Amino acid sequence: MGGDNGTEVTEFILLGFSGFVFLQGHLFWGVLCIYVVTLLGNSLIILLTLADSALHSPMYFFLRHFSLVEILYTTTIVPRMLADLRSSRPTIPRGSCFTQLYFFALFGITECCLLTAMAYDRYAAICCPLHYTTLMSQGTCASMVGGSYLAGIITGTTHSVFIFTLPFRGANTIHHFLCDILPVLRLATASTFWGEVGNLFVTVAFIFTPFSLIVASYACILATILGVATPQGRWKIFSTCSSHLFVVILFFGTGTVAYMRPQAGSLGDTDQILSFFYTVVTPMCNPFVYSLRNKEVTGAMRRLMKRYLWGP
Repeated sequence: MGGDNGTEVTEFILLGFSGFVFLQGHLFWGVLCIYVVTLLGNSLIILLTLADSALHSPMYFFLRHFSLVEILYTTTIVPRMLADLRSSRPTIPRGSCFTQLYFFALFGITECCLLTAMAYDRYAAICCPLHYTTLMSQGTCASMVGGSYLAGIITGTTHSVFIFTLPFRGANTIHHFLCDILPVLRLATASTFWGEVGNLFVTVAFIFTPFSLIVASYACILATILGVATPQGRWKIFSTCSSHLFVVILFFGTGTVAYMRPQAGSLGDTDQILSFFYTVVTPMCNPFVYSLRNKEVTGAMRRLMKRYLWGP
């Protein structure tokens, strides 16, 4: 363990929300409830998009994978957080820290790419309706989803392997509730220049660039909406995009502020609060946003309940 500058660190201390000791009991139950809702809600979305033929379109194909990634993403973080909230000295072995950082990066990047693919799907459906079936063929959709996972795997592998080949001696306290890239990187006792350059590249490539592409897609969609003659037609087009747009704003808004603001990763409470929103709260919101505001999903839910609960 750390403590001696010449001893290699074998485990890290996750301070988490230790600054809010009086709230840790409430946080435990609050996070547990959020996690259960996240698992059940996103699992329901996956079940509905698989079971109902009316939801076998590209939009729901992407949504199914997005919900799966949300489950895996939050599972990478929340069980460890819950255990730490119940521990008087929350520690994580070096190998477990490596694993958490790897999957955190993998699923985070995959989620960014999937949100971009979903924005392109909406752009194709609204701005190029005559070519939609060609643009969003089954092979194209599968390639976009496969590319999203591949980008996550490559980025997660590169980042985690590079960081954990650096020496860690002495300091082993992470002022965070998870093994995030910058807080871990800055504990290394060798030069972290290339690691921080790599983190900046990934931030620009997989947060700023996808967000810019999504904004460009919605700018084209907005122009199309404004060109529709009737208010009813404009509202119908907007309603098909509102759920995705809300998730994009919530996820990229907190993620961009966390990773691209000055002093990002400076081990302050702001980083933890922002991280809590996009790692724990946002995955819970996804099923509510897509079910409560989407008539196709609510219709599929009613049909599923009628089929299995109420009988023919």
